[in-house]
Amino acid sequence: MVARLDSAGDVLITGPAVRAVASRHGPVVFLAGPRGTEAARLLPAVADVIEWQAPWVDFDSPELTSDHVESLVKQLRDVGPERMYINTSFHQSPLPLALIGRMAGVPWIGAISDDYPGTLLDLRHHAEPGVPEPERALSLVSAAGCALPSGDDGALRVDVASALPPDLDEITRMAPYVVFHPGAAVPARRPTVDRSAAMVQALTDAGYRVLVTGDHSERALTARVAGAAAVDLGGRTSLATLATVYARSRVVVVPNTGPAHLAAAVGTPVVSLFAPVVPASQWLPYGRNVIRLGDQTAPCRLTRARQCPVPGHPCLDGITDAEMLAAVDQYEGRTT
Repeated sequence: MVARLDSAGDVLITGPAVRAVASRHGPVVFLAGPRGTEAARLLPAVADVIEWQAPWVDFDSPELTSDHVESLVKQLRDVGPERMYINTSFHQSPLPLALIGRMAGVPWIGAISDDYPGTLLDLRHHAEPGVPEPERALSLVSAAGCALPSGDDGALRVDVASALPPDLDEITRMAPYVVFHPGAAVPARRPTVDRSAAMVQALTDAGYRVLVTGDHSERALTARVAGAAAVDLGGRTSLATLATVYARSRVVVVPNTGPAHLAAAVGTPVVSLFAPVVPASQWLPYGRNVIRLGDQTAPCRLTRARQCPVPGHPCLDGITDAEMLAAVDQYEGRTT
């Protein structure tokens, strides 16, 4: 069993580690939170997904009660994993989940932990600071003897459906396009609405056909950003169909959010609008064709701020149209 209890992007970056575990142990059961379940189902080598919301991870999680914990204990006992690999971000502790795993009788548990685990962990792994998150997760399972299969380069990867619903299929086959994804769960990590709309307008003025993507909760945002210039796909895709939309795209322009990792996982070039509130060395989309934009020396650097603390949001709104177009043009073979 592999566990990662937070967002879709966090789940996607565990993909190489999942494949390494599967190479040694066979198909993997993935324990995910509600924000990551759909992403877990896209990972190669995942045979089943258990969903459980961790009160120490999600802001909107239910109260931690004995019944809530017992529901996970029961599911773990039913599955009966021989091993549990707990993946976390560098600022999270694996020990609450390890405790529940012990209550369920999981005989071997491994995790990266700075905190003393007592008998909660059989493998207490220490990862090098600042490494990309996919490599951090892979280092954990490697320490337990799991290696990527021969020929696996360790890239992010998801299973991509070849078919789309008829309406999306027609839109994506009509003509080549680039994608602009304006949203992010953390407001400090995305450009303002007006700046995103201006970027989309600049792309269309330069002759690009633009599709604007977002989930159901972002429909108002995508409508404003797309305006009359672009095709608004807000609320019209699941994560699985979004993967196919991205796979057919020429370039994806996106802030630091789950869809950035999805674009990298389908192998599409990414122009990353990256706010420095978290380190790019760890969280930049993990792929060969990624161009990072955004002022990494802005005053918000490494603050982990959820709301931009700097007037004017200079790290992202300061990205010029010329910079953004030059990045997209580089992948399209254009010169500016």
